[in-house]
Amino acid sequence: MSTSFSRNLSLLRKEKGVSQKSVASQLKISQALLSHYENGIREPGLEFVVAAADFYGVSADFLLGRTMSRDGTAINVMDLHDASEDKDNILRGSAMSLFSKKILVNTIGIIFDLLGRMENRSLVQHAYSYIGTAIYKIFRLIYMSYGKTPDEYFGVQNVSFSDAADGNMKLNEARFKSNLHKQKDGLSLSNGSMTRDYPLLIQSMMSLIHAIEKDINSQL
Repeated sequence: MSTSFSRNLSLLRKEKGVSQKSVASQLKISQALLSHYENGIREPGLEFVVAAADFYGVSADFLLGRTMSRDGTAINVMDLHDASEDKDNILRGSAMSLFSKKILVNTIGIIFDLLGRMENRSLVQHAYSYIGTAIYKIFRLIYMSYGKTPDEYFGVQNVSFSDAADGNMKLNEARFKSNLHKQKDGLSLSNGSMTRDYPLLIQSMMSLIHAIEKDINSQL
């Protein structure tokens, strides 16, 4: 059983605002056994998984961490919420944080558009995992410092997550390079083509490139 199961089982209970004792009673098991399930000490049988999924109103696949959709359906990209389109965007912050967010969002948009044009799912997957790991690491560091329950979201132990995250990034970078080298149909890129294809976004990418190269050069 994956660590996602125990984590989801615990999160759903906390989300519902009920105690282990209450849930255990309704699912007809002991509180100690439920605690073992939530902490990944013991693995439940299929009967319990189904009962817990019904109790929390989610699919067994969601409970097991096989899908992010609570009803078990595949997530359609068009169904994902885009906070940047909200008029009353709750993701506010200082001018610098909003500026930085826009730079990253616009640049990532260019990157994944280019990858989409190459029609290579492996490249998309490795780029997503590489960038996603960096985002995961930043969020986890923030949450570990300020979250009331630092472990409730995460399945990788604190003592090893930083090295493991760095290793995952290096692995996906290597896989990305390898797949890119094998790519038969490439892109014809130039400053002119980038400006033509991304007139509203190219400034963001150039700002990011200059800022990161400034950081790099300061270390050389």
